[in-house]
Amino acid sequence: MGKEVVHFEIGCSDIEKTSGFYKNVFDWNLTRQGNSAIIETGGKDSISGHLNELGPNEPQKYITLYIETDSLNADLRAIESNGGKILVNPIKLPDGREFAWFEDIAGNTVGLITPKAEENSK
Repeated sequence: MGKEVVHFEIGCSDIEKTSGFYKNVFDWNLTRQGNSAIIETGGKDSISGHLNELGPNEPQKYITLYIETDSLNADLRAIESNGGKILVNPIKLPDGREFAWFEDIAGNTVGLITPKAEENSK
């Protein structure tokens, strides 16, 4: 079976203004956490996401989807051997998961993320 898309990220340069936009237009619940805001879209079967304000750093305008994997390093090797490029090597998150970014052969940035610990132990 294929790997699922489990998360999305939207980049912005003004988190307050962008949070207000998504709240007003789509009635999403956004919870501020530092330079990001967790997005709960409210749908029973929808994935969560977050806004990310990188300040003056690039990129400021982007949307990235995250594919869940329990074989992060193997997938990164497969990406490279099939013509993709690793943009961000694995980074450990505070909740124990790891993520990485890659560029596909069409130039799109896509994320990989490992499952949450409790999901990994099922």
